[in-house]
Amino acid sequence: MLALLLAAPFLVYPIFVMKLLCFALFASAFNLLLGYTGLLSFGHAAFFGGAAYFTAHAVKEWGVPPEVGILIGMAGAAVLGLLMGLIALRRQGIYFTMITLALAQMFYFFCLQAEFTHGEDGIQSVPRGHLFGFIDLSVTTNMYYFVLAAFLIAMAVIWRFINSPFGMILKSIRENENRAISLGYSVVHYKLGAFVMSAALAGLAGGIKALVFQFATLTDVTWQMSGEVVLMTLLGGIGTIIGPIFGAGLVVALQNFLATSDFPVTVITGVVFMVCVLLFRRGLVGEFYGSRIGRKLGFDHRV
Repeated sequence: MLALLLAAPFLVYPIFVMKLLCFALFASAFNLLLGYTGLLSFGHAAFFGGAAYFTAHAVKEWGVPPEVGILIGMAGAAVLGLLMGLIALRRQGIYFTMITLALAQMFYFFCLQAEFTHGEDGIQSVPRGHLFGFIDLSVTTNMYYFVLAAFLIAMAVIWRFINSPFGMILKSIRENENRAISLGYSVVHYKLGAFVMSAALAGLAGGIKALVFQFATLTDVTWQMSGEVVLMTLLGGIGTIIGPIFGAGLVVALQNFLATSDFPVTVITGVVFMVCVLLFRRGLVGEFYGSRIGRKLGFDHRV
């Protein structure tokens, strides 16, 4: 897989692969919350799109280097995650989900009215700049390998996070929250930590996307974007490392392939989702992990 990613810009349109990597990271960040903590958020577009706005504004208006702009976007997304988490985690289940959706919509209307976002026009012509002062990101190949490096580092962080003692506690909360409470764990604090971590990584994906496409628009903060990342994660398989990446690749590939056709993309995506729900209840990768071949290879769906 690493060899394919390294050779991808010479085989496929690089912008398409960069978009795929951004959404794969976004879905993986969301899966950190849903798959390993058991929290369904419908407000992750606020972190993804918010970081895109913060990064684009910092790079274009303040003239900061791209790496600093991305860090500003991540920090902004983490702060948003902290504020939203403190409010939403007071409730559980569907009430938590609806609160995250409501808060994300509030942020959407803020972005619609705020002066620095330029309303419906968005922030356009964002310069990619020079990474570390000497790597010209306006060169597509340089930009691709920067995105790839950020993606791999972020995935390594996610893997380490879920395999740490903190990650094990999150899994115990997912499986039996009352038992985790009885063992003396401060469940709310662990949930909040996972929420902020997921928001920051979603912000990383949004900040990188703003540099790749050189604009930030309201599309990235709409509720449809929150639904799209849920779709990607469910298609691939929640609670797996590879699942959200595969799901994101499937959705992005469908959008790209059908963009010039007469078929409505949303209808086709909906049909694929229905088939997946009916035939692959644990997602494509999740079903493979749970199959006889997957078990022989040592995979486990609930890791």
